[in-house]
Parts: sequence; C-alpha cells; structure tokens
Amino acid sequence: MVRTVLGVLAGNMIFAGSAALVFYFTRSDLYAPSTAGFIFFCTLIGIAFALFAGFVAGAIGARPDLVAGLLLAFTIAIAATISAISAITRPDRGAMWLQIFAVVLMSPAATFGDWLRKSRG
Repeated sequence: MVRTVLGVLAGNMIFAGSAALVFYFTRSDLYAPSTAGFIFFCTLIGIAFALFAGFVAGAIGARPDLVAGLLLAFTIAIAATISAISAITRPDRGAMWLQIFAVVLMSPAATFGDWLRKSRG
C-alpha cells in the first residue's frame, strides 16, 4: 500500500510539474483565453505526461492491477474539478479549457499509462 501511495505521489509530481513548466516557459496564464494551437499543444503535452505519470505510478506501486493508475487518474480529475470550481467562482478567471481536458482526456491517460506498464510485463 505504501508503494502505491508513493507511486501516485510521484505520478502527481510528474503530471503537475510538467504542467507548471509548460505554463512557466511559455509565459502563459492558465486562465486566460488561448489560441487553438496553444490549447492543442498543451493538451498533447498533458496527455503525454499523464501517460508517463501513470506508467511511473504503476511501476513504483508494483501492483498486478491498475489501482495506482486509477488513483492517479482520480487525483488528476479531482484537482481539475476543484480548479474549475475555483475559476467559476472568480469572474477574473474565466477560461477552463485545461481543467476540462484534464478530466476528459488526461486523467484516463494516466490509467492507460498504468495499463501500458502492466501489459509490458
């Protein structure tokens, strides 16, 4: 159980850290309106890092099932939902595209990353 928790924490660090670095290096505001190209770029990067984070979480957890990937997906979805609720309650924070894509595409990608780890071996 401890390994699973450590794997999920490591996966969260990978996923959230990559998002923070993308927005830092592009000097973009998370809640500002963005171009379609930037949204597409960030979504692809987010899916890729969610896959990697799920793979790492599963590898550290070393479980024969997908619990680590599912827990990671759950934490990604919960964090994105909390962020979206926060954005709704503040009128200066209107754009929620990243939160929506995190719930719909990136959190399942974390589970898929754990599935890839499991299927390898």
